[in-house]
This record gives sequence, structure tokens and C-alpha cells, in this order.
Amino acid sequence: MIRSLLAAAFALLAASPAYAADTCATPADAKVATSTDTAALNKGVACRTARIKGRQDTIIGLQAANKVDAEQVAARVARLAALAAPPKSPLTPKPPVVTSPPAPPAPTPTPSASQGNATQPIPGGTVAVGLPSIASNFPTAGLLEPAYQTGVLGAIPPSGVPDVVGAFRFICTAGQIARDDPIVFPGQPGQSHLHQFFGNTGANAFSTFNTLRTSGDSTCTNRLNRSAYWVPAMLNGKGGVVRPDFVSIYYKRRPAADPECQRMGKACVALPRGLRFVFGYDMVSGKAPTGHGYFNCQGNGAKEGHYADIVEAASHCQIGSQLGLIINAPNCWNGKDLDSPNHRDHVAYSEWTNFPTGTWEACPATHPYVIPTFTLGGWYTVDADLDRSGTWDAKRPTWSLSSDDMSAMGHGMMRPGSTLHADWWGAWDDDTMARWTANCIDKLLNCNGGNLGDGWQMKQEGPPLTYKAEPRVVPVPTI
Repeated sequence: MIRSLLAAAFALLAASPAYAADTCATPADAKVATSTDTAALNKGVACRTARIKGRQDTIIGLQAANKVDAEQVAARVARLAALAAPPKSPLTPKPPVVTSPPAPPAPTPTPSASQGNATQPIPGGTVAVGLPSIASNFPTAGLLEPAYQTGVLGAIPPSGVPDVVGAFRFICTAGQIARDDPIVFPGQPGQSHLHQFFGNTGANAFSTFNTLRTSGDSTCTNRLNRSAYWVPAMLNGKGGVVRPDFVSIYYKRRPAADPECQRMGKACVALPRGLRFVFGYDMVSGKAPTGHGYFNCQGNGAKEGHYADIVEAASHCQIGSQLGLIINAPNCWNGKDLDSPNHRDHVAYSEWTNFPTGTWEACPATHPYVIPTFTLGGWYTVDADLDRSGTWDAKRPTWSLSSDDMSAMGHGMMRPGSTLHADWWGAWDDDTMARWTANCIDKLLNCNGGNLGDGWQMKQEGPPLTYKAEPRVVPVPTI
């Protein structure tokens, strides 16, 4: 119904002259939910759609100015659908749900204190098994809106070809700062080095899959993604924490039907419920870091590149530019554990491997299931507190990660940025994850801005994105 109404709206647009800006509020925005004037509702849809189409060549406009118009178009389309529905139908119809391919029944997971929660994977683009499903405890339909990534309301994102992976991207903002780590130090507040969280706003030392799924807002678009992400806090060397302007998250994986999935391992599967892991520098063993982490600079005269640490990157950053930390999550899973004693061994990374019949990317035989990986990129505005000389003196104040100070472990101060790592605990709404997996990933689409690949996208909850942290620097917490 909604798609047909959208089609009708665009047909009306094609046959009608452009409307002046002050005529778009037809009926008045505050009266849309109760209006019975279908002509006025259709006129409002066409007018606002015209304004969106008029901004197609302005990326900032698509992400900001179009937001209000898209929301009002969605409200009018929903009202038109309600008027056309049988009397007992709800006033606000739910967005269409993408049905995942059928899957065999999932076995009941068996908890294991030492190995996490044992489970079995489901091949394909379905919601993977893991912990039992926990339904979202809020109306989910209200957190979706017609997609406007392409400038055409409700359009499907473009194909990712020639890339071989489907992509699902969105932006997060800075969340809480705490000396908590619910994976490494569960139930022990204040035990870890200082972390910058984003995603679930309620994540703390006592978090579990249950608490993440049932509480907290989200700094990653909205509560449909209550997953928790955290990295070491960025310290300025003068008693302050530098908060990221924004954090980009980019999930990707080959489509489940890609024959390469069977060469990489047994199958390409979705993320299992409750999966959690740590990646990057190993604070316990000091082994070679995983995740191909690096630093970068962008904007305001910066020289972009892959820099090993903050010291190297800083010499290429100008004041007012942005310093970025980038790291990649694991993409291989052992198929049975949601955690492991060191929070790393149940997941792994694919590598290009020589076989008797050729060379191709493959997961280790011990981790034969290919899961969506994600690239995490945190970006921080550079100020004069960052030593940009390209040299490092431990006695000279400069930016560093909280984890670089390993005095408590007997290692002293490490080179700034050398201990880059990240933690992740998945807590997605089941239906939302199933949709971006089935569409963006398994249909090889290029989805941006929380676009689910089926004409709908996650609606920004809370203040609009500004891509600037406010406040940018806060005092280091005393506890």
C-alpha cells in the first residue's frame, strides 16, 4: 500500500508544477495525523518530494535539509494508507518486513562459563542463532522512515558492483566515558582503563546481552541498534578527554549466495545474537595487533595516509583538521562460541592463502563461518595540544590513548596510539539486522545512512548530526 502511494505521489509530481516552499505544509504538519483531506495530503507529498529532488546534487542537503521534508512525506503517506485501509486497521502501518530465507530450526544454546555461550550457526542471510531472541521493548516502526539516500524517496540503494561485498553504513556520535569494560571486567566498575563508548547509552560494567537489548538509547542512529562499541579514550595530556566528532561504522560481507563463501569457509552467515569480542592490540599478551588498525588525517590541509600511530599521523595533521583512528573487526567465527576466555579466540580474520589449486581468501579451518565484519573509524578535531612534530618524548604532553599508559602493568608509557584496540557486543533488533543483512549484504547493495536496502532507513533519533563534538574536550573523570 505504502509503495503504491509513493508511486502515485511521484506520478502527481511529474504531472504538476513545482510548488512554492510556503505551500508544502498541506495540510498543516500538526494536523496530518487527523486529516481526511486526501487531496491536500497528496499535494503535500508531491510538494516536499519536489524539494527533495531539487536538492539531489547537494550531499549536505540530502543529509540535513531533506530530513524534515522526508519525515513529513512519511507522515502524509502513512495517513493516506490509514485512510485507505479497513476501519479496524492501525493508523500508522508498519514498514514492510523483509522475510529472510527459511532456515532449519535453531538448537537451544548451551551456556558455558569458560567458553561463552555455545551455539550453532544458520547458513545464509537469516538472523543467526545464538542467545534466545529478545524482542525490542518499544515500537520499532516509528524508528524507520522512507529512505532518501539517492534523492528519490523510498528508492533502493545502488549496487555495490564492482565491489564484491555488500555494505551497510551509518554514523555514531560520542557516548559515555567510563573506566568500565563489560567484556573484560564484567561486574567490576572502575577496573579498566578509560573508555569512550558509543552505541548503547546504558552500557557499563554490569551490561549483559539482556540489559543491552532491554535498556539504553543509542548514539548510533537509534535504539534499533543497541549494540555497544567502545575504544580507549583519547587523552590530550593536559587532563582532558578529546571526544570524537563522529564515528563511522561500515558493516560488510560477501553475499551468502556468492560461491566464494564456500571457498572462504563453510558458509557466509549473519551475526549471531550476543556475539562479543575484543580486537586490535592485546593488552594482556602484547601479541601482534589484529584488525589492521591505523591512524589517518583528513581536512584543512591534512595529508591522508595509513599511519602506524598518533605520533606519525600527527605530523601530517593541521590544527582544525581531523585525526582518525581506524580498525577492522574479525570476519571469521568458529560457529559455536559467543565469547572465549581471552575474548578473541572464538573469532579470527581471513587471509590470502596458497592452496594446491590456487590462492584465495580463506578463514582458518577452525573458524569456517564468514560473518559481517565492520570497519570502525573515529574522527577527532585537532588542536594545539597535539604534538605535531613527528617525534615523541614521554615527558612532553600530547595526545594518547588511555590504554597507552601501561604503568600499572609494569610497561610504562607506550608510544601514543600503539595500543589501539576496540570492543563490540552485538545487541541489534532482530528484524532490523535481518533486513540489512538480507538486502544490503546479500543483495550486494551500497547502503549508507542506516539505509536497510528495502526502501526504508533507520530514522535519526535525538539531535541531528552535526559532525562536531559538543563539548569537544571534557575533564578526565576522577572515578
